[in-house]
Amino acid sequence: MRLVISVGESSGDYLAAHLVKQLKNAHPTIEIAGIAGPLMVEQGVSDWFDMNELNVMGLQEVITHLPRLMRLRKNFRQRILDWQPDAFIGVDAPDFNLGLARSLRKHGVLSFHYVSPSIWAWRARRAAKIARSIDGLLTLFPFEPPLYAPYGLKTQCVGHPLADDIEHALQKEDKDLSDDTKSIALLPGSRSGEIERHMTLLLDTASKIQQTKPQAHWVMPVVSVAQQAQINSRWGQQLNHLNIRLVPGETQSVLLDADLAITASGTVTLEAFLLGCPQVVYYRLAPTTHWLATKLNLVKSQWVSLPNILTQTECVPEYIQQDATPEAISEAALGWLNSPERIQNYRGLAKQMRETLRAGDHAARTIIEWIQSA
Repeated sequence: MRLVISVGESSGDYLAAHLVKQLKNAHPTIEIAGIAGPLMVEQGVSDWFDMNELNVMGLQEVITHLPRLMRLRKNFRQRILDWQPDAFIGVDAPDFNLGLARSLRKHGVLSFHYVSPSIWAWRARRAAKIARSIDGLLTLFPFEPPLYAPYGLKTQCVGHPLADDIEHALQKEDKDLSDDTKSIALLPGSRSGEIERHMTLLLDTASKIQQTKPQAHWVMPVVSVAQQAQINSRWGQQLNHLNIRLVPGETQSVLLDADLAITASGTVTLEAFLLGCPQVVYYRLAPTTHWLATKLNLVKSQWVSLPNILTQTECVPEYIQQDATPEAISEAALGWLNSPERIQNYRGLAKQMRETLRAGDHAARTIIEWIQSA
């Protein structure tokens, strides 16, 4: 069996690496290649292209990189067709992977997508086009398959590997919530554009909180040593002044130890939630992207963070675009730190969600069944 997998960022690399591991357990001789990240390469995937070539987000950023991305997709498609795999699996990165899947299907390549685009949050009309682009969709969350039912797309909820991994990680004792020495994690996002837009906001927020919690310990998990060096070269002086420690490649352990996280909206909000780490969620889009999304009425969801969407309650505070200010975020952060009962309730919700999202080898079994029945 031969499979091609395509990912575009670290969260997709994480999901794909879990999928690859389970696929190899079921089919030890399977061959897998594609656009890969470091976790996939560790699992034996041949990296035809590096995932960082796709790591752009937002209308403004994608337009800037569009000629390069189109060339990459053309070269990648030809390599797939030459290799003649049993199936193509796009993992997230929908703007790149779904168009590629649509083209490959015209050449007879079975094509699946892993992770539903956020049609429940914005651009809901994409569902029909997604259904025409692929042969099957694996979703992370149980509320997603019914959204595709009207379009006849074969869809299966397979859970989230984070829920399984975090169950194994949660062996520590509860922290003393009355302790004034708090550990606070600052998460600017994994993409360079997110870091550029968010770093000053986080530094100013940390400075405000420090006035009330001078003994707080500050930690900023980053994706890699290379990203650590880039951040230090630009903001190293301010980071040193606030005693903020950069930690590469250890996001889960940082969140496990943290009393509070201030998180850019994205998959990391789910990770913090499943770990039971209280959080304040924020995000700033590129100005052009935000203007277009607003003018075209693309945003449909009441919330942007996964904890709130999954629980259908505002269990974590959210501050988006102009509402994301140091004053608002620091006030919300201190609200968490001063509310032990609220934290315990939040951890109860997190435990329930871990049970709901347990994944096991469901994704791999589904892929194999779909290939064999095609």
